[in-house]
Amino acid sequence: MNPIIGRPPGSPAATIAPERTDLPEVDERAGHDRGWNVVVWNDPVNLMSYVVLVFRRIFGYSEEKATRLMLEVHHEGRSIVSTAPREKAEIDCYTLHRYALWATIERA
Repeated sequence: MNPIIGRPPGSPAATIAPERTDLPEVDERAGHDRGWNVVVWNDPVNLMSYVVLVFRRIFGYSEEKATRLMLEVHHEGRSIVSTAPREKAEIDCYTLHRYALWATIERA
């Protein structure tokens, strides 16, 4: 017996059937990232005018859009302020933290 292969010398090569694999439950293909939402949560600390200023500075929103998003945070407790690929969403979330706003990311 050939100790490396485990079959007698000169015998035909063993054929190994491929294993059956199940399809993944999640689409794992690259490039199919539907994006991540950056969510800002209401807090009792920051002034509304400050939140508007931060949204304008970070995202370049107009006064009207930044005010609308701030009011959504104030009245509903949260607002999705942007949707981006994961790395950009993480950077935006980190930047909001640096401005002392409570922010998280979630799948879009």
